[in-house]
Amino acid sequence: MTSCAEWTGVPLSLLLKEAGVQNAASWIVAEGAEEVKGASSIPLTKAMDDCIVCYAQNGEAIRPQQGFPLRLMVPGFEGIYQTKYLRRIKVVDRYYMTYNDYGHLQKDPRTIALTTQIGPKSVITFPSGGQQLSGPGFYEITGLAWSGAGAIRGIEISTDGGQSWKNADLRSPAYPMAHTRFGFHWNWDGKECVLMSRCTDELGTVQPTRAEVAKYWNQPLDKLRIRGADNTVQPWKVTGDGSVYNGLS
Repeated sequence: MTSCAEWTGVPLSLLLKEAGVQNAASWIVAEGAEEVKGASSIPLTKAMDDCIVCYAQNGEAIRPQQGFPLRLMVPGFEGIYQTKYLRRIKVVDRYYMTYNDYGHLQKDPRTIALTTQIGPKSVITFPSGGQQLSGPGFYEITGLAWSGAGAIRGIEISTDGGQSWKNADLRSPAYPMAHTRFGFHWNWDGKECVLMSRCTDELGTVQPTRAEVAKYWNQPLDKLRIRGADNTVQPWKVTGDGSVYNGLS
C-alpha cells in the first residue's frame, strides 16, 4: 500500500505534450509487459500533473522485480496504478476496463476517490502489535505518516483510546507524498490503555477513525469492510503486563 523511494525519470506530461494530446482526451491507459498485461486507467489531469516514467530507483537502474526497464509512478495513488514493465501508454476518451481496473470501476465518485488517491494515514510502529513493554516508565511512541494529497502538516497521539489528543513531534522533513517520521514522549503508568495516532495533511484533511468512516457510509461498525486505500486510525491495545495487541481485534 505504501513505499518511499527516490525515483528518477521523465515527466509523463512532457512525453504526452511531445506526442500531441487531442482535445477529446480525458484518460490514459498505461500497459505493462506482464503476462496479464497489467494496465490501469488514469485520469488525464493526473497524467499531466506529476506522473513520472521512471528508469531509476534510489540512484540505480530499476531492478527487474521493480519493473525494469521502465515503470510508471503515479504519486499519491494506490499501488496498482504504478505500472511495472511499462511498454505502452494510450491516450483515450473514456475509462477502460483493464485487468487492473477490474474491481476499481465505481459509479459513485465518493467511492472512486477512496480507490485512487491515498488519504492521510499514520501508524504507530512502536509500541505496536506483537511487541512487549518492559514495565511502567518512560517511552517514546514513534511511527510514520504520509498522504497521497501532499505533505503531512501535523500528527496527534492519543494514549486513552481517542478521548484526548496531543501533538507529536516531526522527526523528519515533511515532503509531499513521502513518509514522515514522528515521535511522542509518553510516561506509561502500567495500566491498560489504547494508543492511537492521526495525522493532517496540507489540504487540512484529517485521518478518520473507523467509526467516522462507518458513520459517513451509514453502515454498522461491526459490518464495515474497508478495502484498498484504507487510511483509518489503527489502535494498539497495551495490557497491564506490557503486551501490545491489535486494538481492532
